[in-house]
Amino acid sequence: MALGGHRAVRWLVGAALGGLALSLAVPLMAGRTPTSLLPPGFGDDPPAEKPAQQPNRPVAPAPSQTQPARAPGLQLDLSDVGGPAAALPPDADNAIAEAQLTPEELAAEQQKYDLPPGAQRSLDRVGPLTAAAGGLPENAFGIASGEFLATLLRETKAPLASRWGSILLRRALLSASLTPQGINGADWAAERAWMLVRMGEADAARSLVQSVDADRYTARLYAVAMQAYLASADPVGLCAIQQGGAGSSKSPGWRMAEAMCASFSAEQGRASAILNQTQRRGDVNGIDYRLTEKIVGAGANARRSVKIEWDGVERLTAWRYGLATAANVDIPAPLIAQGGAHVLAWQARAPMLSPLLRMPGVEAAARLGVFSSSALVDFYSGLEGQEELPDGLADRLAALRLAYAGTDTADRLEAMRNLWSVGAGWDIVSLLSVSRAAAALPLTEVNGADLSRLIAAMLSAGYDTSAMRWAGAADALGEAEGTDAWAMLAVGAPRMAVRIDIGRLKDYADGSPRGRMALAGLAGLGRIGGESLNEAADEGRLDLRLRSRWAREISAAAGRGEQGTVAILAAVGMQASQWGRMPPEHLYHIVSALHRVGLNAEARMIAAEAIMRS
Repeated sequence: MALGGHRAVRWLVGAALGGLALSLAVPLMAGRTPTSLLPPGFGDDPPAEKPAQQPNRPVAPAPSQTQPARAPGLQLDLSDVGGPAAALPPDADNAIAEAQLTPEELAAEQQKYDLPPGAQRSLDRVGPLTAAAGGLPENAFGIASGEFLATLLRETKAPLASRWGSILLRRALLSASLTPQGINGADWAAERAWMLVRMGEADAARSLVQSVDADRYTARLYAVAMQAYLASADPVGLCAIQQGGAGSSKSPGWRMAEAMCASFSAEQGRASAILNQTQRRGDVNGIDYRLTEKIVGAGANARRSVKIEWDGVERLTAWRYGLATAANVDIPAPLIAQGGAHVLAWQARAPMLSPLLRMPGVEAAARLGVFSSSALVDFYSGLEGQEELPDGLADRLAALRLAYAGTDTADRLEAMRNLWSVGAGWDIVSLLSVSRAAAALPLTEVNGADLSRLIAAMLSAGYDTSAMRWAGAADALGEAEGTDAWAMLAVGAPRMAVRIDIGRLKDYADGSPRGRMALAGLAGLGRIGGESLNEAADEGRLDLRLRSRWAREISAAAGRGEQGTVAILAAVGMQASQWGRMPPEHLYHIVSALHRVGLNAEARMIAAEAIMRS
């Protein structure tokens, strides 16, 4: 399925987004694209090191080809932060000469740790999530071109509009599926991990890069692996790949990683020598150098005490985030805010941070799909008993406890009302926090507004069978404020649970964005068709034909049964900052393709999410 190079793929991504009335580059800061704010490690790839004008390419030569090594498209280059590199003093090499090994000594050391050939993992299938554990099947990408898929991932802006779409994409990227044709397995792992990092899935990205043996890394994977370890605030993880990374790139980040790893091994003299040499050269200074010193000072037998001050620091980098978080150094809120939702999601899993400091990250992670509803509720439960809770939080925690543990159904429902009424619109975090409580609520008499919120809460976390129990609440479903519940049950229930009233659907589609999403979802699931679909589509002004190249590609991938390819193309079609800015035609093609390849549950949850969040 090769598409004739990167220009064609970039055109495809752009074609998929042609119906949007805004720029779809999800910003790290309002009004700015990812590359405008942060250096390598956040957002789009920077240019390759040599030559400066060389374009990024996602495909490395296969191992059997004898071609010169290519500089990775993604680097962690700190020289732009610390100023231009100074000339190396004549005697600088002698500063750490005693720590260097001869080639023979190095080979002997490597033999102690290298796996025997029979124990090495193949690059033909890379990923920690097997099909038995919930991953996609090994043929998930079928005959799709690896270069095509890798470039799609590079060009796709994250986070996505859809929480369920992000969950599906994470599953596809982590699956132990066969490496697509035309791409090295290590480079394919790198592209998947880089997408996960940008989605806020730091731990998942780290797990993926660890699925490749270190002696099989490519320059691209070394560069992405550094981002994954920094995003997960795990500088110790760099030690296993530091030597190979230093050989793949001239970035001073690898030299600083060597100093940290020497400190972790109680080689403080060697660590200090490396730091001193780097400082004399001028490769790294300022906040980046001090944070490295801070980590080195945490090593065994270290005698360095470093005070970190953020005065004059105007931007957050992966290096600064990873080392500051690992050292439990508070990052100023304005810098974190510049990073975007995915950076907050990185913080959600940082155990060295206090619970209250992690709370914005946990809620951001829940919105993005990085955290499940259960993980969100468990986090809130752990906040009980904390001193000096922010205003209003104690009341929210009390309402949450009552929603789950109340003995009276009316009290539990009232507690849920108090929670989902917080904020404007239907806040997905509030809905997720009561999803399991809503699923456990006994059938009772409710009005249309309450029923719509209950159904939204249940489907936000995938409790579709529990939601279907309420299909018999005819009075509430018939109310005007129960139309949203009726529509969500129509698309989200495992089977047809409510009657599709074409007149009501036409009025709904004509009167609200949610109605158009409902129509698109029903059409994609095949739950409405023929003349009824044509009438409703005309009323809702929906054009469901394959008018763009993206629509044709996702339909063709569905025809070949390629679940992984469909998941990636679905992500391409969901590049929007919010659901209200995504065309319902995109939802139709996404839901239809997922339904055709056997991902019906995901198709239904995405369709229901489109209604509740539009």
